[in-house]
Parts: sequence; C-alpha cells; structure tokens
Amino acid sequence: MEYKKFIEELQKRLGKNKKSIDALMSDTLQIIKEHSVMMDSFSIQGFGTFEPRKKAERISVNPATGKRMLIPPKIVLTFKPGTIIKNKLREKSDNEQ
Repeated sequence: MEYKKFIEELQKRLGKNKKSIDALMSDTLQIIKEHSVMMDSFSIQGFGTFEPRKKAERISVNPATGKRMLIPPKIVLTFKPGTIIKNKLREKSDNEQ
C-alpha cells in the first residue's frame, strides 16, 4: 500500500480530514526517526518493534569481476513484527497451503 492510499484509509476510518491525518503521520514518523538516530528501539503495541542495529564492515566479492571490496560499517533500521501480526501471517500462509 502506498502512503497516499494509507492516509485515505485512515481518513475513512477515523473520520478526520486529510490534513490532520497527514500531520499525525508526519509527526509519528518524525518521532521514529529521532529515536532511531539516538539508537533507541521504538515499539508499537500490537504491531512490532523498530530497532536500529550496527552492521560491521565486511568484505564482499563482485561476482562478475572477482574483485574484492571493503563495505564500510553502517546502521540499519530493522523491524520485528509483534505476536499478533506473526499469528495472522501464519494463519494466512496455512490457509494458502
């Protein structure tokens, strides 16, 4: 789902105008960004946890040329889904099989 459609869905469900929903989402994402920069985890009950993690530097090989490269360390934001979402995904995959 694209951001625009997500905002429209929230607007329908909450009965608020688009401008207030967009402001709410912008503020929410800003809070997540600020805490991520400070290397803090951010949990949303019933949804999951966003956690910044440090990835160490590593050596990679270009398969086309065989050339080895050093990839510098970096920080990535990971997401761990909550139990409710995990269970729903399991139910869906069980129903498809």
